Parts: sequence; structure tokens; C-alpha cells
Amino acid sequence: MGYLMTLEQLRIFVAVAERQHMTAAARALNITQSAASAAIAALEARHDIRLFHRVGRGISLTEAGVLFLEEARGVLARASAAERVLDELGELKRGRLRLVASQTIAAYWLPPFLAEFRGRWPLVEVELMIGNSAQAAAKVHDGTADLGIVEGEIDDPVLAHWPIGEDRLVLVQATGAERGQAVDTAWLRGARWVMREKGSGTRSTFDGVMRRSGIDPEELDVALVLPSNESVRTAVEAGAGVAALSALVVAPSVAAGTLHVLPFDSGRRAFYGLRHKERYRGKAADALLSLIEEQRKPAPDPARNS
Repeated sequence: MGYLMTLEQLRIFVAVAERQHMTAAARALNITQSAASAAIAALEARHDIRLFHRVGRGISLTEAGVLFLEEARGVLARASAAERVLDELGELKRGRLRLVASQTIAAYWLPPFLAEFRGRWPLVEVELMIGNSAQAAAKVHDGTADLGIVEGEIDDPVLAHWPIGEDRLVLVQATGAERGQAVDTAWLRGARWVMREKGSGTRSTFDGVMRRSGIDPEELDVALVLPSNESVRTAVEAGAGVAALSALVVAPSVAAGTLHVLPFDSGRRAFYGLRHKERYRGKAADALLSLIEEQRKPAPDPARNS
């Protein structure tokens, strides 16, 4: 009887490769460590190739393993897409929607739409992954997400991207602006900044605003670089400096008086949808996009409450 590589073996290989740990992978897949080891051993023996280096109790991918990982992920993504096609035949009653969104969108903009989506299609499973804009684009590219929503334009020829929503980026600090204070280029250069990490949509948008103002963002006085909107907001509330954050993020703090919006107009910024141009267009993703188009509202302007 001929040997057939199974999807289960590929799932086990990918899980081990991503964790670089046999026991952790087995635990995540709810199988025994011996079953995971046997699956990897069968792949290696059948093709007479080493997929992992084994040094002591540690494992790491060989060069062949690195190349095979990309192919294995692609096969699993295509198998998942085929399964969704069958789930979604006919009316949208069952199925799965895999979303990836950047932090601001996932935490503040998207939840009301997902709540409405759940109410309309309660049997559709929704999986939401969070990453910065670059990470989100990578997940849509490799097929681990059906739809992405990010805070900046993405330069990837295989991804379709289009405006899907918007918000405002506002400057905030713990104290209010002095009467008659002008937030001009001299003020911006002299401020101490708390920033998101590079690769985030918020940081990319802010850098673009600074360049349009004639300022090199690399020359600004950066006190802290933090990995989330909430950590930046909390640091600014504690007096660490000035930050540029989404109006959606700071609206509660502005209303409570713990943050104040400075008189600087950075304009509106678009949120972009991302889909792979060549992959199957699932009905669940289409339904969510239609719902967003139906219900989306203009970006809030917290300066009115400051």
C-alpha cells in the first residue's frame, strides 16, 4: 500500500515548527507527545530527510524544514478553504470567518460590527486575530486569515485593499493646552513623545503626519515606545509625555478629564480591508463587509468634549 501524507501529519508538523517544542505542540493539538513524535518521524522516514535538528531536549527547523513549513501552511490553508466552501454552500447558516485586525480596530472599531454579525448569523464561528498592520497583511497573504482590517495602506501586489472605515489621530497629554497655545512645528519638535512601536498603523500614520508637517519623526524626543494603545494612553495619563492616538482610544479618557486633546489637526485616516486576490471569497466575509458598509458611522471627534 502506498504512503499518503495526511493533513493531520501536516498540522502536527506546523504546530511543532511554530513552537519549536514537541510537548507544547502536542498539548495544543490535544494529542500525546508520542503521537506527535511518531507523525514527524513518519514524514522524515518516508522522504529520507531531516525536518528538525535535535540537540539535547531542544529542536529547531533544518533548512529543509523551513522550506517545507511554507508549503505545509499553504496546503492547510487550502484545505481549510475547501472545508469552508462546503460549509457555506447554500444560505449562510454555518461556516467560519477568520479575521485579523490591528489593535485599534480590533479593540475599538470592530466589536460593534461583530456583535451585530453574531446576532444575524449565530452559527458562524468567528476567529479574531490581532497584530499590527504588517502582521495582519502577512496572515491574509499566507491564507491564515480570510479578511484583514488595518490602519494603513499595504504594499503587497497579491492583496486587494480598499477603504472600509476611518477615524482620527489626535494629540493628547495629561494637561490641557494653555490659552492661545499654538501646536506648531517648533512645539512638536520640543515635545516629549510616547509612541507605539514601528510597524503599527498608529505609528505609521503619525510618522506620515509629521513628514507632511516638515518634521523628520526620527528627530523627535521619544521618551517611551510601547506595544499597545492602552499602555501608551496610561503612560500619557501619568504625565510621561504627549502621544498621537486614535480618537476611539482616547474618547473615554477625554470625557473623564484624564486626557486633553491638543489643537492640532492631523486629519482623518482610513481603515483598509485586505483580501487575497486569488483565494476563495467566503460568504461569511462578504456578509461582514456588507454589514460594515450598511452600519458604519463617521469617526468621532473627541476635541468637542475636551
